[in-house]
Amino acid sequence: MPRHSTGITPIVGWMNGNNLGEFLRAHRSRLRPDDVGLPSYGPRRVTGLRREEVAVLAGMNSDYYARLEQGRERTPSAQILDAISAALRLDEQAREHLFRLAGTAPGPRPAPPEKVSRPLRYLLDAHTSAPAFILNPAKDLIAVNALAEAMFSPFADAGNLARMTFLDPAARGFFVGWESFATSIVAGLRHSAGLNPDYPRLHELIATLSAESDTFAALWESHTVYGKRQDPVDFEHPEVGRLSLVSQSFDVRAAPGQMLVVYEPEPGSPSAQALRLLGTVHATEHQRR
Repeated sequence: MPRHSTGITPIVGWMNGNNLGEFLRAHRSRLRPDDVGLPSYGPRRVTGLRREEVAVLAGMNSDYYARLEQGRERTPSAQILDAISAALRLDEQAREHLFRLAGTAPGPRPAPPEKVSRPLRYLLDAHTSAPAFILNPAKDLIAVNALAEAMFSPFADAGNLARMTFLDPAARGFFVGWESFATSIVAGLRHSAGLNPDYPRLHELIATLSAESDTFAALWESHTVYGKRQDPVDFEHPEVGRLSLVSQSFDVRAAPGQMLVVYEPEPGSPSAQALRLLGTVHATEHQRR
C-alpha cells in the first residue's frame, strides 16, 4: 500500500535539521523594535526583528549571526550564546535550551544589572494602587514605588528584604506568619544561588545572615528551594493595621536577574482602602519635608 503523508515532521528529521537556526528565527520574530529600544522606520518585510538588529543588540558581526541562523556556523562560544540570549530577551529556560541546541553547557548567568531601566521606573511609579518593587537575586530592593516605600516604612533600613526579615526587630510583628515568610525568602535565595553561583552580592548576603541569624543559618542548611510563586501574604502595619495581599512576581525580560514584585489587594477590600490611606498619609508627610 502507498504511504500517505500525515503532515507530521518525523522526529529523526527534526533531530537532523537546523534546530539552532529555527530557534533563533522563531524568537527573533517575537520581538519588535520597540520591545528592545530600537527605532523602526517605514514598512517592514519581516515579522519581528531583522537579523542585523539582533546582531547589533548582541554586539556581533551580522554575517556571523546570519551563518548561525542558516546552519553554516554550528559551534558558537558560550559568550556568543549569552549575548544572543540577552539580545532576544530569553528567560532562563529558553537560554538553557539555546545552549543545548548549540551543544554547549550553559555557564553561570551574567551578573544582573543593578539599575532599573527608565521604562520600568515609569511602570513602578504609575502603579499607584499596590506596593511594587524590583529585586535583584540577593533580594536588594533596587527600586520601589511610593506605596512600597510607605508599606516598608516600619523598618530602620528597607534596602534588602532578607536582611529586613531576619535582622530587623520589626519583622516578626510586621510579617504575619513570619516563619512561612522567612522560609520563602531563604528558598528564593537558594534558587537565586543556583542560577547565579558567582554573584558576589549573594555570597556576601548569605555569609552575613548565616553569621548573624541562627534561624537563617538553619533554614539555609535545609536546602529548601523554589522560585517565584503567587502567594497570599499578610502584613500588620503600625499605621493602618492588617493588609491582606497577594504576592505576584515577574521576571524582567529586559534585565535578566531582576524581578518585579507586586503586592495586590483585592479590589474594594479593607486592605485596598488601607493602602489608599497609607499612600495618602505618606504623600502628605513628603510634602511637609
